[in-house]
Amino acid sequence: MLPTTNAASWTGRPFHRQWLMRQANDLFDFFQEASIDPAGGFYELDDAGKALNADNNICQIHTATRMVHCFAIGALIGRPGSGEIVDHGMRYIWDRLRDGRHGGYFWSSDRNGPVDTVKQAYGHAFVLLAASSAKLAGHKLADKMLADVTEVINAKFWDDKRGAVREEFNADWAPVAEYNGQNSNMHMTEALMAAYQATGDKSYLDKAERIADLIIGKHAASLDYRVAEHFDGDWAVDKTYLGNEMFRPAGTTPGHWLEWSRLLLQLWTLGHKRLSWMTDASRQLFRRSIELGWDDKHGGFFYTLDWDNKPVMTEKLWWPLSEAIGAAAYLSDHDRDQYFQLWYRKLWDFAANHMIDHKQGGWRSELTTDLRHSARLFTGKPDIYHALQACLIPLYPTTGSLANAIIEADHTSHY
Repeated sequence: MLPTTNAASWTGRPFHRQWLMRQANDLFDFFQEASIDPAGGFYELDDAGKALNADNNICQIHTATRMVHCFAIGALIGRPGSGEIVDHGMRYIWDRLRDGRHGGYFWSSDRNGPVDTVKQAYGHAFVLLAASSAKLAGHKLADKMLADVTEVINAKFWDDKRGAVREEFNADWAPVAEYNGQNSNMHMTEALMAAYQATGDKSYLDKAERIADLIIGKHAASLDYRVAEHFDGDWAVDKTYLGNEMFRPAGTTPGHWLEWSRLLLQLWTLGHKRLSWMTDASRQLFRRSIELGWDDKHGGFFYTLDWDNKPVMTEKLWWPLSEAIGAAAYLSDHDRDQYFQLWYRKLWDFAANHMIDHKQGGWRSELTTDLRHSARLFTGKPDIYHALQACLIPLYPTTGSLANAIIEADHTSHY
């Protein structure tokens, strides 16, 4: 329990709010100039903020779209220079990653053209998110991109029978494999909510609710609120799946339980709080991630667990911590149980002491089990998206997508 002398929520304290905005601004400073590839797209950065592979940069779709989303947020909060970054990214996505022949968006491109031409639901979810945030920031390409990617999602990815998106296709839309993934559907849920708030079109929200019902309401609830990552073509859980360590690791990933914890509360709020199962599921997912995924000895979340709940990949990554902070902020705002406020503080303590790189800028992407700097999975500091949202989500109304919450705060003077 928190002492009565120190029980007030951190998110209401002026110093904490200033500290969060300063951390967000430091992230913008680290990524804004150094990430720009003058030939198009964005570099990934090393630990010191220098471009990786600058001679022949390959820009992946999630890198470009996340930069657009984050700097659209920068534009909405009044960060000078953000608009040019959004424009740079939007033009790259439209001109270099969009397939003008078959439709849809390639996974990656270099200065000579497409490199990996596979079309993944994961990448298209981030195109939808970027276009939605860019629309709220007023970019002139946003409506065109939003309409285009929505048409592709509806025609190619959406499986109305299952209430989820199919995983991936070749460039000509030939199916790749009989595999369905949780991760792509989770990020599609995030993007669908953003698109709903950007357009008012309820069909986006309906799809998000159906995905949540399948992934969490049906599968995670039956697995004691552990989120299954991998499914076969008929949406049966595949506990034996061995995939890519970074994007499709075996077992289950507590960081995604935390991500869903926040997304469910957003979805519940946007759906006029009628789907009451989502609030209990949100709490359960957060608590289970702490019980099973948090390292009680050293701190930090294990990257993956097996189905006996034993840690397998014990690296401590920045993004599960970021998602835990966002979830704790949401839960603290919607639930008076001090458990969530205690963890909100504990998570920021860990971030400040171990994950934030106060000397070089940005957040360290990976630590070993005992919290030494590591680069087995991730090289450098590849991403602003997760850490930036961790800094900004606690500052704005917990009523939906971050970009829209910023606009809502502007209209209500709720700071």
